Amino acid sequence: MKRWQSCILLFSALLLTACDGDQSMFRPAGSEADKVVFLYWTMVIGFAFVFFLVMGLVLIAFAGPSQWRVWLQSEKQIIGLGLVFPVIVLSGLLVWGYLLLGSSSLANGKPDLKIRVEGAQWWWRVTYLLEDGARVETANEVRIPVGKLIELELVSADVLHSFWVPAWTGKMDMIPGHTNILRFVVDTPGTVKGQCAEYCGGAHAFMSLYGVAIDEQTFESWLEAESAPAVPLSQHPGRQVYLSTGCGACHQVRGQIGPGGSGPDLTHVGSRLSLGAGILPNDTEAFERWMARHPFIKPGNRMPAFGFLSDLERRQLARYLDALE
Repeated sequence: MKRWQSCILLFSALLLTACDGDQSMFRPAGSEADKVVFLYWTMVIGFAFVFFLVMGLVLIAFAGPSQWRVWLQSEKQIIGLGLVFPVIVLSGLLVWGYLLLGSSSLANGKPDLKIRVEGAQWWWRVTYLLEDGARVETANEVRIPVGKLIELELVSADVLHSFWVPAWTGKMDMIPGHTNILRFVVDTPGTVKGQCAEYCGGAHAFMSLYGVAIDEQTFESWLEAESAPAVPLSQHPGRQVYLSTGCGACHQVRGQIGPGGSGPDLTHVGSRLSLGAGILPNDTEAFERWMARHPFIKPGNRMPAFGFLSDLERRQLARYLDALE
């Protein structure tokens, strides 16, 4: 096989690998995501047609019959094909895309669940706004019940971010000083992955989150457990390390240690799917690794270095955090 053929096959394989997985837009789990995929394929097919049309005209201009070349050089064809045709096609696509994505019945009606998602450098603060006025805070993952209308209040703590869980819905910017509203319904249960889709600084590529869609009963049980205070671990040796190192100045453990606020809430951190905003698994070894090497794992993150901890103290602290479920 010739080298150029091998390169094409390799490039095609790489493209196909991006069409699947838990962060793929080609596995929509709801009606809003279906619209985005439909719009995408319409654009791909339409622009492929335009591309081959233009290439065909270029070929005719260079090697076609003389009468065809003269026809292409006329002022009427230049204006028609070079100005009128693009304006009509692009304007039509713009209007149609706007109507397609804007024609949603989700814009009206009371949402079943409100969630405030705040983007920060470089993690996600997720707060469930309950009907009784209570708030339940977690971080770096959004859990929702399937078949329910979800309303996200998207805000930013610092710079411009963009919330995007491709399997659920289209992306939306998070603008400092402004609240954007994103509504959607997820019909298919499962765990998917999202990403900040707007460059927001050095660790932007490491600002991920998980989306978990589950049945309503399971969600209610999870929310009840999430709203409860942390499990009492007053005698755990890692808790003493937590207190002595001042972790509570940035992180809250509801019912025990606080007030925190500037960093992720750690009340039930042991039950989350990941650490570091989707970049590490959630287990004791990952906690130890994060504390020892977080400036290298996620360069630029705001957490102070804890190189002064001994191996034993780091292990005790990791076990304590892993036990907060």
